[in-house]
Amino acid sequence: MDRAGLAAARRWLGRAGLRPTRQRLALGALLVGDGENRHVTAESLFSAARAAGEPVSLATVYNTLRAFCEAGLLSEITVDGSRSYFDTRIDDHPHFYWEDSHELTDAPTDRLRLQGLPEAPAGTTIARVDVVIRLKRA
Repeated sequence: MDRAGLAAARRWLGRAGLRPTRQRLALGALLVGDGENRHVTAESLFSAARAAGEPVSLATVYNTLRAFCEAGLLSEITVDGSRSYFDTRIDDHPHFYWEDSHELTDAPTDRLRLQGLPEAPAGTTIARVDVVIRLKRA
């Protein structure tokens, strides 16, 4: 990992009050070290970590991603009920899911309008609404 990426990861973790362990720094640098937003699966982040020479297990990647989500650093988008993507861009925004490549990308928000959400059941509040637009190539 380069110094700039590790420094960015340290700042990112610090904003959430997370202790900068070696694994968190390494995975954080892969997620935010270059300043770009990204959508990853646990498996793709695990592969990137291994390619970068980081000795982490897949279980550690899953646990770290969960900790990042709980700390508000990532949002989790579930597609097909079994595939989760983790997004470094945490504001409300829609996504395109490309069915042929299983890729998740940000969708433009300028024309999206949500109206008439159902009332939340008694004793609950709506935490967020995920919009995933599934695409097939013609």
